[in-house]
Amino acid sequence: MARALQIQHVFGASPVPRGGLLSECGEARSFGSTTGDAAGGSYQRPSSRREDIPAATLPWQMIVLAEITNFAGLRRHLGRPRADRLIFDLIGRASDCVPGIRSVGAGRTIAEFELGAIDLAAIEATVEALSAAFDTPFDLDGELHRVDIVLAAAAAPAGSTEDVRLVEEAEGALEQARIELRPIVRDLSAGTPAFDRLSLVRELPAAIANGEMFLQYQPKVHVRRQAISSAEALIRWQHPRRGLILPGDFITIAEEARQISALTLWTLDQVIADQKTLCGDGRDLTIFINISGQLLGDAEFVAEACRKVGAAGVRIGFEITETAVIRDPQSAIANLCRFDDVGITIAIDDYGAGLSSLAYLKQLPARELKIDKMFILQLTSSNRDPLIVRSTIDLAHALEMEVTAEGVETQAALALLSVMGCDMVQGYLISRPVSIEAFRQFLRDDNLQLGGDLREAMFKRPASFWRTG
Repeated sequence: MARALQIQHVFGASPVPRGGLLSECGEARSFGSTTGDAAGGSYQRPSSRREDIPAATLPWQMIVLAEITNFAGLRRHLGRPRADRLIFDLIGRASDCVPGIRSVGAGRTIAEFELGAIDLAAIEATVEALSAAFDTPFDLDGELHRVDIVLAAAAAPAGSTEDVRLVEEAEGALEQARIELRPIVRDLSAGTPAFDRLSLVRELPAAIANGEMFLQYQPKVHVRRQAISSAEALIRWQHPRRGLILPGDFITIAEEARQISALTLWTLDQVIADQKTLCGDGRDLTIFINISGQLLGDAEFVAEACRKVGAAGVRIGFEITETAVIRDPQSAIANLCRFDDVGITIAIDDYGAGLSSLAYLKQLPARELKIDKMFILQLTSSNRDPLIVRSTIDLAHALEMEVTAEGVETQAALALLSVMGCDMVQGYLISRPVSIEAFRQFLRDDNLQLGGDLREAMFKRPASFWRTG
C-alpha cells in the first residue's frame, strides 16, 4: 500500500545530507504516455493531466528521485545481470504512469526524473501516482516481484532556483524518505533570501573552525582503462540557519575577506585525511583541489601547502584556471613549479572559458588539461564545438598533457569524446559530487556501468587515439 505523502514547505535552502547520488546517467529521453500494466495490475495517472501543455510553459519545475531499497535481496534471487536492469523497469513504469516525465539519470538503484507541472497540487498528484504505481509488483521474466521503492522530490516555480539547489533539496528529501519510508516532497516556492555578504564574511572563520564546511567528491573516469582515475574535491558550507551554501556564494567572499588561504588549507587537510581512508581501502587515487588565483602569489600558503603534501605522502592535485596565471604569470609559474617539485599534479581547469594564452600554457608544469563544460554540453548538437574540442585534445597531447572533459552528461557525448581520444571524463553521466562515504561505496562497486554495448564498442580504439606514457 502506498504510504502517505508529506509536503514540506521550505524557506530558502534547507539543510541537506552531506552525501548525494551516485548517478550514472543515460541520455535524457522523452517518454510516451501509454498507461502501463507491467505487472498485471493497473495504476492511476495524476489527476491533473498535462500532456497537452508544452513543458516550457509549465509554471513549476520538479525533480523526482526513486530508489530501490531491496536491491540486494532481488539481486541474490534474480542474479546480478537481471538485477542491474531493474532500474530500467522502474523508469519504464514511471513513463507509463506520468505523461511527459523525463529520465535524466539512472544508477544501479536510483533513478532521477524531471518534469514540469501546473501547480503544487499537480506535483502532489504526480508523486502519489508514482507511489501507487511502484507499489504494484513487477513482472520480472515471468515472475511477480515486489520492488520496494522510496520516493522523494523537490519542486519550485520555474526559473526561481538553480538546478543544483533543486537537486540538492531532492537528495535531502530522499535521505528523509529513507528514514520515514514514505514519499517526501520539498516545496521551495517560499523563495531564497539573498545572502548577506557582510554576515557571511563575519561567520566564515567560525564556520571553518566549527565543522560547517564539508567536502564532496566527483570522480573522473579514465575512458580507455574503464576505471576511476582520480576525483575532484568540492567544498560546501552547511550553514546552521541558512542551510546549504554553494561555493559560488562564498568563495569570492572568502577571497575578499582574506580567508581563502585558511579555507583551502582546511580543504587540503580534509582531503589528506580522506586520502588515507581511501588508501586503507586499497585505492590510491589522485584527489584534486581547486586553487584560487590569489593563492598562487601567496608565498606563505605555497610553503604550507608543500609542507603538508610532502609530509602526508598521498597523491594530491591542484586545479588552476587560466586567468589565475595571467594575473601574475611570473610568480604563478614559479609557485606551480614548486608544487610540481613536491609531487602535486597540476591541472588547468575550465580551459577555453577564459583568455587562453599558448605562451603561458607551454610554460606551465601541468599534466592535465580540463576542457570547460561549455564546449561539452552541446558537443553532439553544435557544428563548432566538436572542432574546438578535437583541436584542444590534439594540442594538449602534443604538450604531453592528458585531457579531461567536464560536464559529460550523455552517452552520445561520451562516445564522441572516446573517438576523439579524450583521456578522462567527468560529469553527471558518471556521478554527482558525493560524500566520502558514498564515494568509497562507488569505488567498491566492481562493475562501473558506462553503458552496455556502447561501452564495449567505445573502448576498442586504436592506441594512436590515446596519449601514451
